[in-house]
Amino acid sequence: MKLAGRVAIVTGGSGGIGRAIVLGLAAEKAAVVVSNRGSREDAESVVDEVCACGGTAAYVSADVTRPAAVEKMVSEVIERFGRVDILVNNAGISRDSLLPLMRTAQWQEVIDVNLSGVFYCTRAVVRPMALRRSGAIINISSILGERPWRAHVNYSAAKAAVNALTRASAVELARFGIRVNAVAPGFILTKMTRTALEKFRDRVLASIPLGDFGQPEDVAKAVAFLASDDARYITGEVLHVTGGAGIAVGPL
Repeated sequence: MKLAGRVAIVTGGSGGIGRAIVLGLAAEKAAVVVSNRGSREDAESVVDEVCACGGTAAYVSADVTRPAAVEKMVSEVIERFGRVDILVNNAGISRDSLLPLMRTAQWQEVIDVNLSGVFYCTRAVVRPMALRRSGAIINISSILGERPWRAHVNYSAAKAAVNALTRASAVELARFGIRVNAVAPGFILTKMTRTALEKFRDRVLASIPLGDFGQPEDVAKAVAFLASDDARYITGEVLHVTGGAGIAVGPL
């Protein structure tokens, strides 16, 4: 398998897209560390699912908004597995509000998790990856970082910054053999998004040339590709997994 012998960390690894990413990397025989700051039970259920299929997985709790907690997470992974080859910065939240009504706390919490968390986790893995002269970092961005909706000022700003962070990190870290890319999902059906997408179903589907919503597995396959040697000459890119949403103007 393409990722045999490699160790991956997936932050926010117990949610819809995060779970799919964990299972996708494990299917390629990576040992996967599931990290979140929420329900331990949810994270451990994903670990159990991987192990039940013959894979290797472990749970390490970490709040990505706390640099010390992130450093501790990476240290624990290296102590247990001896290395870290892949980092997937998937942890993210939304706190939607129209801009004039957005509270400072709503703005700051989204920036702290969705942007600062990516920076803290990336910084923490640079040294162990650089020592091995190899590594793959994949940041989960969003189509809303380029084509925002109303009431998403904080989320869109954070994801646009993640795209810039991805490109800037790729330039700096290439000399250490570390590749940095992002995956920008479009309208993906998860437990969190299903209600909103179904509410605006016709409007949203009209904006997607392929005419269907995405599934978490579509994102997971893109992540597994970027983590593998098949993408060895790809860095600093933002791969859109959107069904074509955003490329068309007007009715097709």
